[in-house]
Amino acid sequence: QVQLVESGGGLVQAGGSLRLSCAASGKINSINIMGWYRQAPGKQRELVATITSSGTTNYADSVQGRFSISRDNARFTMYLQLNNLKPEDTAVYYCNLRQNRGVDTYWGQGTQVTVSS
Repeated sequence: QVQLVESGGGLVQAGGSLRLSCAASGKINSINIMGWYRQAPGKQRELVATITSSGTTNYADSVQGRFSISRDNARFTMYLQLNNLKPEDTAVYYCNLRQNRGVDTYWGQGTQVTVSS
């Protein structure tokens, strides 16, 4: 089993920045993909960004150039730097980890990000 704990959410004005963290613990394989997803009220959960254990990143078009995903494998921690935030970025942000070719998938409890206009 793997446990994921997010932190760093909050309330920020449009144009501001936040940094989210996701601490992973448990039986983590050396090869895995971690990612951030978000879910706004009344909408489906959507991909924000992913990063492989070797550092390859992928971003949703809506956040490309504003958000930056990174990870510290030695600390089993993933980060999401959110810059130039917009009201439409308001959502609960979830940490995700996939391993064993996606057979095993884990989610954190989520952290709220609210951007005021």
